[in-house]
Amino acid sequence: MKNILLPMLLIAALTISCTGRNDIIQENIRHAEAQLAYLIEASEAGDTLRIPSTYKHGEIEFVPTDDWVSGFFAGTLWYMYELTGKEYYAEQAQKHTEILHDIQYLKWHHDVGFMVYDSYGNGLRLKNIPGYDTVLVNTAKSLATRFRPAAGIIQSWNTHNPAQWQAHRGWKCPVIIDNMMNLELFFKVSEMTGDDTYRKIAMSHADKTLENHYRDDFSTYHVVDYDDETGEVRRKCTAQGIADESRWARGQAWSIYGFTVAYRFTGEERYIQRAKDIADYLLINEDNMPEDMIPLWDFDVVEFANNEEEMVKLFNDKDAMLPYTEIRDVSSASIIASALYELYWYTKTELYKEKADKMIESLSKAPYRAEVGTNGGFLFKHSVGSLPHSVLNIQAGRTKDHNIDVPLNYADYYFLEALLRKGRVEKGENPIK
Repeated sequence: MKNILLPMLLIAALTISCTGRNDIIQENIRHAEAQLAYLIEASEAGDTLRIPSTYKHGEIEFVPTDDWVSGFFAGTLWYMYELTGKEYYAEQAQKHTEILHDIQYLKWHHDVGFMVYDSYGNGLRLKNIPGYDTVLVNTAKSLATRFRPAAGIIQSWNTHNPAQWQAHRGWKCPVIIDNMMNLELFFKVSEMTGDDTYRKIAMSHADKTLENHYRDDFSTYHVVDYDDETGEVRRKCTAQGIADESRWARGQAWSIYGFTVAYRFTGEERYIQRAKDIADYLLINEDNMPEDMIPLWDFDVVEFANNEEEMVKLFNDKDAMLPYTEIRDVSSASIIASALYELYWYTKTELYKEKADKMIESLSKAPYRAEVGTNGGFLFKHSVGSLPHSVLNIQAGRTKDHNIDVPLNYADYYFLEALLRKGRVEKGENPIK
């Protein structure tokens, strides 16, 4: 570690003394350079290049290339190249991108948009590397196999494998709000190729999400289960929130981000209106977001955790969720902040930038931002993957947890994206390049 970290810290110190720049963006870049030195070294420590996902029990946890979070570390490195201009980060990003080559043929889940667009997509945008465009096109073809024409949606999870938990929920064709994030890949590939097929699929999915995923107050359900033969909605529920009618924080984040992206590529008023409705719902009601703008992992966790009947129904234990009522989710804040900067650009609604700035300010200090040399090299603490899955595993005596109150690589990724966008809008520039 000392061969990488010490020179970087020295450079950071010289940068501060020579330029005197101490704004929040530059300070966070310096912090990220110091922290990521640990992760880069750890990723190269074994016989093969590894993908850091989280840090817990004193160890960095790595994931295989087909894990849904596998593209975020490469994307983080591409953003570091964009933020610093240093070729070192582009070189590292390219290595971490190209180990994902086979994802373009993956068809058994929907998260390929995250995996490939954040890695190959950013690499193509920033370096125009030959072959990266082909990977994006092939990935879109693979994702298109999950489109269910009768329902007009892209199926999120398969339900036929008894070894997977999704097969035990009674679902037929589940769609999660997260799936809105994969539409960016479809829109971009249509733009690149002139093939309108992918754009039509993306808009069909967005329109069905508009129609079926939202409550009257513009909060979103996590899961909508369709009949893929008739298009009928069978059930609205959750997988990662505390209860079916609760408001899972990251679901609200994917929601506002996804519809802002849909507007970017289509200019359709219904998409920007939905993004505004979601943003206003999140930001104007003081009961939704804490003062520091870093949300609880589920907006309704306190209410439902104290509902004995609900807890017994879900977890066979009235006190199952009581230890988890105060846990925040930094990943949700990072995603929302990034989306708000783009939404601000289209609407010029000052509230959106004001709240995004507050999120960046809060994330730039304790207790959320990790001190240099800690946290395994991840930038932030206090994110949540799937807390209900973890509770059920604990009850069943299984040791695997689903990332409770830990760093997550996508929290880092979206924070750096938000920094880039913040810097651009403050110069009067379009945050999307």
